[in-house]
Amino acid sequence: MHLSTHNWMRAEPLDVTLRRIKRLGFESIEISGEPTQYPTKEGRPLLKEHGIRCWGAVTLTLGQRNLAAGDEAQRAASIDYVKSVITMVKELDGTECTIVPATVGKIVPDSTPENEWQWVVEGLREVYTHAQRCGVRMAIEPLNRFETYFLNRADQALRLAEEVGPDCGVCLDVFHMNIEEVDMHAAIKKVGKRLADVHVAENNRLAPGMGNVDWAKLVATLKSIGYDGALTMEAVAPVDRTPVSPWPDQVENNPVDIPPEQLKFIQDHGSSLLSEAFYTRLYETAAKTLLPLIR
Repeated sequence: MHLSTHNWMRAEPLDVTLRRIKRLGFESIEISGEPTQYPTKEGRPLLKEHGIRCWGAVTLTLGQRNLAAGDEAQRAASIDYVKSVITMVKELDGTECTIVPATVGKIVPDSTPENEWQWVVEGLREVYTHAQRCGVRMAIEPLNRFETYFLNRADQALRLAEEVGPDCGVCLDVFHMNIEEVDMHAAIKKVGKRLADVHVAENNRLAPGMGNVDWAKLVATLKSIGYDGALTMEAVAPVDRTPVSPWPDQVENNPVDIPPEQLKFIQDHGSSLLSEAFYTRLYETAAKTLLPLIR
């Protein structure tokens, strides 16, 4: 196992992210699924310069991106979007793409469970064909019920992966599992060899080491099923605006150049624009907590 990270949680140049994680012992990055924001011709030399490899990417299923949409044209556009993210991973020499099938933050269905399941299976099968050609493994990620109605637990994601294809994997996120699973360790074991990616954050979605998750037990469970992929940092820090906040420097006070959609995505996750000092402390804590367990 090794440490990886997303980069959608804070608006900053990719160079800044890579410089930080290299210093702290991270080996790879799971780049935000925005191919136009991260052109591979620019990303490849940056990764090489900092000695960080691309682990993969995660789809940012926001706005009109939705494989379970009732509108056929919307589903087709969403399929094309996911394919473009997989192409980006291929061009960066990555190995996996984590896919959230339905729009994050959408908790009202468009149709019947049967219709939506069939639409998503059909869409993911088309994506799967493209992923196989690119040599990229898909990893379907369930989220908690407050972020999606469609897929919330490991057993649901496993069933979907099985219907999509023999090499379709599952991504499990510790934060979401802590909400939805009766036993997250049993869920990991049930997914078994289909486990293709693991996202890490505490029960409060702070960095590992800042909550109540038993990381030693979690890593031991991953080792027991032979998982040897990334632990991808996805701490989406809640913002404490009260007088008792332990982080007076948490929020960025300087102007930040960020696309409106990305800002909304961050805010919809209960976070905000974070200062570099606070954000760096999250990564320092995660490295201190996890590196001794995986080495």
